[in-house]
Amino acid sequence: MAPPCDRRISNVRPVCYRLFAERRLSDPRTSVPRVRTCLDPGPALASLAARAVPGVEVVDVAAATVRRLVDLGAGAVPVTAHLSPAGVEVRVDGPAAPGAAERLAARWFGLDDDLSLVHDALRDDPTLGPLLTSRPHLRVPGHPDGFEAAVQAVLTQQVSLRAGRTSGGRLADAYGRPHPSGLLAYPRPEDVAAADPVALQVVLRVPHARARAVHALAVACTQGLTLAPEAPHAQARAALLAVPGVGPWTADVVALRALGDRDAFPSGDLVLRRALGVPHARDVAAAGSAWSPWRAFAATHLWASVAAPG
Repeated sequence: MAPPCDRRISNVRPVCYRLFAERRLSDPRTSVPRVRTCLDPGPALASLAARAVPGVEVVDVAAATVRRLVDLGAGAVPVTAHLSPAGVEVRVDGPAAPGAAERLAARWFGLDDDLSLVHDALRDDPTLGPLLTSRPHLRVPGHPDGFEAAVQAVLTQQVSLRAGRTSGGRLADAYGRPHPSGLLAYPRPEDVAAADPVALQVVLRVPHARARAVHALAVACTQGLTLAPEAPHAQARAALLAVPGVGPWTADVVALRALGDRDAFPSGDLVLRRALGVPHARDVAAAGSAWSPWRAFAATHLWASVAAPG
């Protein structure tokens, strides 16, 4: 099983966190739910910083915070999450439905996962065992906005994360919604679906096929494609693959980040290939077959090992 957290603040089984009472500040519209949990904040913050869309999400690695707009049941409100080895504190500057901030934290940072099950399944694996020992509290990060996660995966196809962030920032500047906080709300599917595809390509400054994929994805979401953990994973992945310009790598990344599929495994990922020291995607897929149904954890540990070896 996973090494236990400090049992004064959390338990390992059945889940590795418990919720503390919500603390109200002087502003009755501001709340700070605290979620105490086993957490490795470093890789989570590094992943957030590498993918944050300019204007939409602000990540301060030194302060261990991420700030963005999230709809918690009463419209978009600024949310700031502070990560530490002891857990997550989520500051909500506005109205939120009861329990919404806690559900957001669980979805965003993978807090509902029982890490002991992952360790029991993978601790003896010669590749993953040492990685789990090195980072016993590493979790699979999710995303507050499934559509944003999917569009950003498309915009990152065959380019760097930085280039994908830049394109996402252009999209947000053109079709996002300004907020009094100074943050931008990422465009909604209907905002992008209503855009002229040629104008969209001009905004994004990407190849035609990639712009067309973004537009087609937006249309699919307006027509019923749901990209959230409650969506049936296999059905959602199949619907993604039916979108022109969305291939297996993109569908698997979206399944991992937006759907919360803990067996999602983007075997075509170049970084996974480098981490495993193999030349082909088929070699990655073959290695991953031994790690089901926890392949999303395998991918996350392998990514972290390349970003911060040792």
